[in-house]
Amino acid sequence: MREETMTTPELSFGAGTGAGSAKLRNSSLKKAWKTMGPPGVAFILFIGGWELFCRLSGLKPYLLPKPSDIVQAALENASNLWVSVYTTITEAVLGFLLSIVLGVGFAILLASSKLIERSIYPYAIIMQTIPIVAIAPIIVIWFGAGMNAIIIIAFLIGFFPMLSNTLIGLNSTDHNMKNLFYLYNASSLQTMFRLRLPAALPYIVAGLKISCTLAVIGAIVGEYIAGIGGGNGGLGYAITVASSRLQTAYLFACGLSASLLGIAFFLLVNAFSKWMLSSWHESEMKSSEG
Repeated sequence: MREETMTTPELSFGAGTGAGSAKLRNSSLKKAWKTMGPPGVAFILFIGGWELFCRLSGLKPYLLPKPSDIVQAALENASNLWVSVYTTITEAVLGFLLSIVLGVGFAILLASSKLIERSIYPYAIIMQTIPIVAIAPIIVIWFGAGMNAIIIIAFLIGFFPMLSNTLIGLNSTDHNMKNLFYLYNASSLQTMFRLRLPAALPYIVAGLKISCTLAVIGAIVGEYIAGIGGGNGGLGYAITVASSRLQTAYLFACGLSASLLGIAFFLLVNAFSKWMLSSWHESEMKSSEG
């Protein structure tokens, strides 16, 4: 009898643990469905309707290719497509890094003096309003056609979001904290790098999220204007060649590759921002709890 009374609680405990783990799995599945289910269903319906419409309407592939034609074109030109994607990634990443360094650096310079900010910041706004296609020929003349000019174009498109967001963050530092640093006789450099710059990190991250996607767009635009063709051409060059040859399916494949590249770039920057801010900033703490 003693053995039975001792084993009965163990069985009930194991059953309770199994039920609890099952509830956790069900809740996680429900959360995953709420997050991924509706977009997945909408995507399947859209692709299926597109395929069905093209088949029933009898449209020529060069006018509107079917999704299956796009996948087939991507598989047939996989090696060339990968080279184009890799070239565009290299140009976009280099332009993005350059926009970070110079954008944050110039923002620190402007925030260090109101006189410098009032003198220079209006010209940064004017530079942002000039269409990039208007100054691209000048960039090609100065830096030559090829990767150097494309990197400069990607940098120019992503520079202003980094500058403006970082400057707003540096100017939004709590005045009480600045007064505290002043009472402790902190220098302007100490206040900038130990108070204002850490407090501006959420704004810098917001600029990163904007600039990373713009860098991809800038690289592709630069390839249209200043790119060099051949086997190492980027997505912009591949799109130009596909459109001139009426290879519409491959044109769609290149466009979708550019879109996926921008999405992947944004997700990487978003993951980096969560890693940086989730332990102390309220915005990412709330999103991580949810």
